[in-house]
Amino acid sequence: MQWLLTFLQSFWPLLIAVAGIVMPVVATGHAVLYKRDSRATVAWVGLIWLAPFLGTILYVLLGINRVRRRVSGRRGHESSHYRELDSFACTPRDLAAILPDDGTSLVGMAKLGSELSQMPLLRNNQVEPLFNGDQAYPAMLEAIQQARSSITLTVYIFDNDQVGRRFVDALSRAAKRGVAVRVLIDAVGVRYSPWPITRHLRAGGVRTELFMSGLFTWRTPYLNLRNHRKILVVDGVTGFTGGINIRESHLLSEQPAYPTRDMHFRITGPVVQQLQATFVEDWQFTTDELLSGDQWFPEPIGTSGSVYARAIPDGPDQDMNKMTMAFQGALAAASRTVRIMTPYFLPDRELIAALNTCALRGITVDIVLPQENNLKMVAWASMAQMWQVLEWGCRVWMTPPPFDHSKLLVVDDFFSLIGSSNWDPRSLRLNFELGVECYDRELAQKLVQHMEERIAAARRLTTADVNGRSFPIKLRDGVIRLAAPYL
Repeated sequence: MQWLLTFLQSFWPLLIAVAGIVMPVVATGHAVLYKRDSRATVAWVGLIWLAPFLGTILYVLLGINRVRRRVSGRRGHESSHYRELDSFACTPRDLAAILPDDGTSLVGMAKLGSELSQMPLLRNNQVEPLFNGDQAYPAMLEAIQQARSSITLTVYIFDNDQVGRRFVDALSRAAKRGVAVRVLIDAVGVRYSPWPITRHLRAGGVRTELFMSGLFTWRTPYLNLRNHRKILVVDGVTGFTGGINIRESHLLSEQPAYPTRDMHFRITGPVVQQLQATFVEDWQFTTDELLSGDQWFPEPIGTSGSVYARAIPDGPDQDMNKMTMAFQGALAAASRTVRIMTPYFLPDRELIAALNTCALRGITVDIVLPQENNLKMVAWASMAQMWQVLEWGCRVWMTPPPFDHSKLLVVDDFFSLIGSSNWDPRSLRLNFELGVECYDRELAQKLVQHMEERIAAARRLTTADVNGRSFPIKLRDGVIRLAAPYL
């Protein structure tokens, strides 16, 4: 050891100099080869060389946006479970038969969804909107209480509060009566509570794991890539998904300190197996345990529901950019109306161009955003680029408090895209998300009615409003917009 210390003492300036060159060269090479966006590549390369050590460290932690995950084999044509769903699979001709006369372009959207997800569009599903935690939580807890064989739950935020403890009690009771329970919580989302809920779950006999829980371990070298999906599947036949986390702020009837509106959906029918397949892949990536067999994938049961549906997983892995392409495809398929509801609106230039193209084609484009945002910097950055959609005729509506976390896209009062994705770079490039494309007039009309009620109480944002901001505010918003990919 003495010789090593002597060597380091003698040559440490040379070692630092060599590291100061080698590290930026390696990081630059990686950025040039693997970053898809040339603007992001230039920005990262500039930071790497201007701050050689710090820039390289930040690039490793924040700039590498791809995860190579072991595929569970539950998706696409490789899975026997999807071969069993052939009787529910919808052909383009089947879909065309239920579409309105001006909705034939939605057949193209369905073909796009098939290519993106490698899963079939399935008929005979029921999709029920649940508003806020006041409707969603009782329905979810009831399903857990009635579980007989299995429960899978993945969520971004699972708070240690009154709502979280209700779910802990229900899941613990299910585990004690012999139900196989698997709970997956994002390792960042679980820290929203100062005392994580995981201890209570595990004490209650619930198998609980954290998604990418370490900073520097070989399995989890990514600080920025989070699992933002919200999926609950009970007995493989009843599913819940949408935007609602497990926390008391969504329970508006209890008048929480920070009330948050949101939507969730109860789903029954064969598409639930696609939700389950998404969970299974995340669970296997985290634990190496493959969930298979009838306990997790029972014989699919069709319902009397009229919804044609399909899951679209999205993430910084083999599913990269799929939700972005789904948004673009839906906008391209629109012939009359586009209605968007999202809490965070920071679309890239391609999505902005798609929105403006819709408006220029004479399509009514309504974008519904919260007047008061829980993430101030996101709201500032959003305002800095809002003129880009306003100048071509898109209509932007700012809804009054409480903060609305809902995520909806409805096209031509027939096609709906629901799930966990926001219209911002974090959702579309960095997070693992889940969308469900739905073709059904009744469901779409329910969502349109909800959005119209919100619009009726909203203030329409104008170009004059955006241009009328003071110079310091414009400067603040513009500077914050530079950090949009990581807000």
